[in-house]
Amino acid sequence: MLNQATKELFFEEHISKVAVLPFSACHVTNARLYERENFKPQSVLVFLIPYYAVTPDNFSVYAAAEDYHFYAKGLYARMGKRLKCAFPEGDFLGFADHSPIDERDAAIRAGLGIYGKNRLLISGEYGTYQFIGEFLSTLPAEAFGEVTLSPFTLCIGCGACLSACPTGILRNESTECLSAITQKKGTLTDEEKALMREVGTAWGCDECQKVCPYVKEAAHLGTLTTEIPFFKENLITHLDTETVENMSDEVFSRRAFAWRGRDTVLRNTRILEEK
Repeated sequence: MLNQATKELFFEEHISKVAVLPFSACHVTNARLYERENFKPQSVLVFLIPYYAVTPDNFSVYAAAEDYHFYAKGLYARMGKRLKCAFPEGDFLGFADHSPIDERDAAIRAGLGIYGKNRLLISGEYGTYQFIGEFLSTLPAEAFGEVTLSPFTLCIGCGACLSACPTGILRNESTECLSAITQKKGTLTDEEKALMREVGTAWGCDECQKVCPYVKEAAHLGTLTTEIPFFKENLITHLDTETVENMSDEVFSRRAFAWRGRDTVLRNTRILEEK
């Protein structure tokens, strides 16, 4: 359990799900990311970033707000200063998404959630609608509070997500998920286009998340919706060709789907608009 001083640093950012574990308990996947900084981590502060605010009509929830990498950049700048001020004897290095460790495994070992059949982290508060972030620290884990490691725990295995998966990748019937299909560049096959129309998605796929009982329970408890202002601002709920064409380059560049280029997103909206 984290000490109160550490908790309060994260509470200021509306982040309540945070824990610490020894770096030795983490599964390292890309040591180069911290070795190139000549950084020698002893512990990891891992935390959940809830992002659910609305359910868009025809694309993934995570893309309703602006790209969370913009949020992460600001968060880590602010939190890095606060952590250094509170623990001047330590150094801190923040990561999100492109991380040197297996983030899902670390979050589960830290007691922040369980592993779902849909291969996502599931938390009691936010279901599957969260990003995982972490700060590597040169301080021992005990500097932040009591260390308690949790076993790698699986979900109840109801199979709802397996049944809902459009491509069958969760049932080992395919090698590609629908989200990946919407992010391909170039021309899609007729089968891929038909699948996008069937599900009605212009970007990403949340089908396995929508049916998850943990997500439904979080919604019932009223904990699903984020309190972080970034994910409640500048929301869009529908993607169509006119909307995407009329976005300025600056506005488009701040959306989660911008990394694949405007042409890819326009291809997708046109596929959905085809009769």
